[in-house]
Amino acid sequence: MKLQRIAEQAKRYPAMVFNNVFHLIDREFLLEAYRQTRKSSAPGVDQVTATQYADNWDDNLRDLHERLRDNRYGAPPVERVWIEKDDGKQRPIGKPCFEDKIVQRAVVMIVEAIFEHDFHVFSHGFSKGHSQHQALHELREQCRKLNIAWIVDADVSGWASIMASATPFCFCTTQKHLSVKIVIIFNGLSHDLSNPSISLF
Repeated sequence: MKLQRIAEQAKRYPAMVFNNVFHLIDREFLLEAYRQTRKSSAPGVDQVTATQYADNWDDNLRDLHERLRDNRYGAPPVERVWIEKDDGKQRPIGKPCFEDKIVQRAVVMIVEAIFEHDFHVFSHGFSKGHSQHQALHELREQCRKLNIAWIVDADVSGWASIMASATPFCFCTTQKHLSVKIVIIFNGLSHDLSNPSISLF
């Protein structure tokens, strides 16, 4: 209900400044974020699995909410793991702690409600309800309708490393503004264990 009101305000008033949304992350909100957080991923540096966290989820979420409320929450390091690519090279992925994923999900829920209406129907990347399969389907349909026979695929070498040093919230300054606490949390969720200067969010 809270997010629905925010989404309606964002749609009705595109230039509206959202500078007081951190209070939305209460215990009930964290519980919903916990429910939406994927439970099958590998644990982070604290080695706490989703199953272990669930054993005492009520106390864990209460403690998490208190730390967030009192500005005592600090995102733990994200473990960097290298996986093999088809061309023999490697690319890094991050393994955040499960509790950190809950906070990430809570922030994303708020950000989605505010910014979802700014995206176009063909904006499939990281957009709620969209997927890469829909993007490929739309590309195929456009090629068929426009009689396109050639597709040039360009890949920027080391793009992940380049983007890793960029501020993940830079797009927010274009139109809407968010609570400073939300921006701090969003940026703080990406501390890399093997290289503190690189953001993996």
